[in-house]
Amino acid sequence: MLYILLMVILLLPAMAGLGAIFKNIFGGFSAGIALQILAGIFFTTITLTILAYFIPLNIYVETGTLVIGLSALFYFKIYLNFWNFITRNFILFSAISAVIIFFGSYYPFILDHFGYYVPTVKWFAEVGLVKGISNLDLLLGQSSFWHIFQAGFSNFTDPYLRLNSFVMIVYLIYILEKKSWIHLIFLPVLFLFIQSPSPDLPAIVFSLIILNEVFNSNKNAGFLFALSVFVFAIKPTTIWLPIFVFSYNFFIAKSNYKFLFGGTAILFLFFFKNIWTFGFPVFPVQFPDLGFSWKPNDELLQNSSQLALLKTYDMQYSYGEIQRFSRLDYVRNWLFLNGIKSKIHLLFVLSLAAFFVFAMIRKSKLIWMLFISILIKSVLVLLFSAQYRFFFDLFFVIFFVVFYKVISKKISLIYFTALCVFIAGFLSFPSLPQTYLPSFKLGNFMTGFNKNQFIKPSSFELNKYKTHQIGNLKFNIVDGYIFSFDTPIPAVSPQFIQEDLDAGIFPQLKGKTLKEGFVWRKISDEEKMKIAEILKEYSKTIPAKDD
Repeated sequence: MLYILLMVILLLPAMAGLGAIFKNIFGGFSAGIALQILAGIFFTTITLTILAYFIPLNIYVETGTLVIGLSALFYFKIYLNFWNFITRNFILFSAISAVIIFFGSYYPFILDHFGYYVPTVKWFAEVGLVKGISNLDLLLGQSSFWHIFQAGFSNFTDPYLRLNSFVMIVYLIYILEKKSWIHLIFLPVLFLFIQSPSPDLPAIVFSLIILNEVFNSNKNAGFLFALSVFVFAIKPTTIWLPIFVFSYNFFIAKSNYKFLFGGTAILFLFFFKNIWTFGFPVFPVQFPDLGFSWKPNDELLQNSSQLALLKTYDMQYSYGEIQRFSRLDYVRNWLFLNGIKSKIHLLFVLSLAAFFVFAMIRKSKLIWMLFISILIKSVLVLLFSAQYRFFFDLFFVIFFVVFYKVISKKISLIYFTALCVFIAGFLSFPSLPQTYLPSFKLGNFMTGFNKNQFIKPSSFELNKYKTHQIGNLKFNIVDGYIFSFDTPIPAVSPQFIQEDLDAGIFPQLKGKTLKEGFVWRKISDEEKMKIAEILKEYSKTIPAKDD
């Protein structure tokens, strides 16, 4: 907890300072510390993304960023705003901040933390953006903007990758500044994402802040639209947000077309980043095919599409079974899966229906625009991969719009307290979800409370690996686990090596250094035998291929 507190104390003023620089360069926006910090996060992330094409986001970049931000804090006298805010909200801010830091100190348990988040951050911090890195590990090709920001502070400010705790405190500042108490109810639910650099949390938090600004008639069209596209770049499943903000600016605020410039520039940066790492504009969509030499192998892309379909049905059906579904089966089997996910799917459908009725009753142009934006996003998710985590943010949005005018500070604090107690028990006693929610698979990876987390956040260490070489690529494989979360780069997980072997290919360096990127090439029979020999000891950790 102490480490997280120090990280927050350092980053809050630094991001506020960088936000002030952004404000002075690109123009003003609504007053408030939280929005200024959010502007600093936005400005820093875009700058780090551009830098990552040329250099690693190492300790020198991190130090320079902090020095500039803290210098701006004093130059623009922003510390006076902090002082005024804290003196007005000391008790509530201190108490809830302590709760946030407490939850942020638990062990990470989201599997993507080990297989995707940590490896991505390591690559950005040690190498930068790498062309064709999806040839080494397909998951690394998606590289969220959030992990670029996280990498920029992973050297000494936040080595345990708890940046989401910082985001939650920024969210708390926004709630207290705007006195929008309904948001307090959301905090405990988001504590489930706070132990990892999960892009879901900032995507949800920033979406709710932007939504609150729109419903409070914020007229700063360019800033809001740029932020909405930024959130999309963090988590593309939030596509509803830029659609909604664009509609609001165009049809209600009647803004000049110039509001599109900033957001459009960020959108092109997002596309270019994906093309650089993945070969296509949007991960994992394989369209349009621009014919880049570093795009992944077609068979691996097909495997990825099949896996997305299997995950849609919670791996409860084989790919062959799903292919034989009738149109009715596709819907019925998705709605009535075994376990908790079927309840989430049903709740999603009922929430959309209820929101449609709510929009009809309210007869508000703004609410109808939001409903249409959500509906577009829902259709896209259902078409590509209808996993519950891809529409999880919509529950927050719908709840906010329906109840934001009727929930008081007192009710919000009561619900916040009750939910915090429940989540604390959920995380501290993992046997409870394992016993009573056996279909909640992540419960099996929870480890409970550890007294050491009062000093530093709980984290896992393995640091066991073996080194091999195929062609010009010398790579490391984790030893004794399935994910390469702390294996030195370049690291490849056994499952990806198996997929490469099945496809008869293997990644290779495009030049002589990691920075020059990766391509794939077909392998010889001798290399196939060598790879098969390497994989023998991992046979128990590699899932059998589904026919």
